[in-house]
Amino acid sequence: MIRLIVADDEHLIRGALVALLDLEDDIQVVADTDTSTGAVELAQEHQPDVCLLDLEMPPTDGLDASEKILRTVATKTVIVTRHARPGVLRRALASKVSGFVPKSTPAQELADVIRQVAAGKRYVDPEIAAAALSAERCPLTERELDVLRESRGTAQIVQIAQKLHLAPGTVRNYLLTAMTKVDARTRHEAAETAWQQGWI
Repeated sequence: MIRLIVADDEHLIRGALVALLDLEDDIQVVADTDTSTGAVELAQEHQPDVCLLDLEMPPTDGLDASEKILRTVATKTVIVTRHARPGVLRRALASKVSGFVPKSTPAQELADVIRQVAAGKRYVDPEIAAAALSAERCPLTERELDVLRESRGTAQIVQIAQKLHLAPGTVRNYLLTAMTKVDARTRHEAAETAWQQGWI
C-alpha cells in the first residue's frame, strides 16, 4: 500500500484528488491539507511514501514544502501545477522532486505517476520538459533572486534588508542589478518577470 499525503489550497481540487486516489487499491490517502506548512507537519507526523504537493499554495509554495519535507522525512514528492513555468521545473529537479505534472493530468495517469515515484523512478510531464528545455537560463544570482522574491509583496527596502540580514544599500544594489538584467523599470516589474519565468 502506497501511503500518500495531498496538499492543495483549492478545496474542490484537493477533495477530488483525495476521493479519486483513495479509490485505487494500492494507494491510501493518510492526510490532506491546504497549506505548505501543513504539508511539512503532516509529512513529519505520518511519514508517507509520497507527498502530492500543489506548486502554488500559501504561505510559501510546494517547492519550499518539498525541500523541507525531504530534509527530514524519507519520502518522495510530486508537484502538481496549473502554471508550469519552465524555470520552476529546473528548481524542482534541483531540489530532488521526483514528479512534476500539470493539474490537467487524468486521475488514473496521476495514480500511475505516484506508483512510479513510489518505486523510485522520476516522472516529468513531456510538455513541461520540452518547454523547460527551450526556456532561457536565469541570468540572476541567488542573492538577486532573494531580494526579488521579497519584492513580490509590499515590503519596503528596509524590511527586506532586515529579513535577509543585509544593509539597505546592498539590497538597493542587488535590485538595481536585477532590474538591469531583466530590463525592468521597477523592482516590482523585475520580481514579476522573475516569477513568470519560474526563477522565484
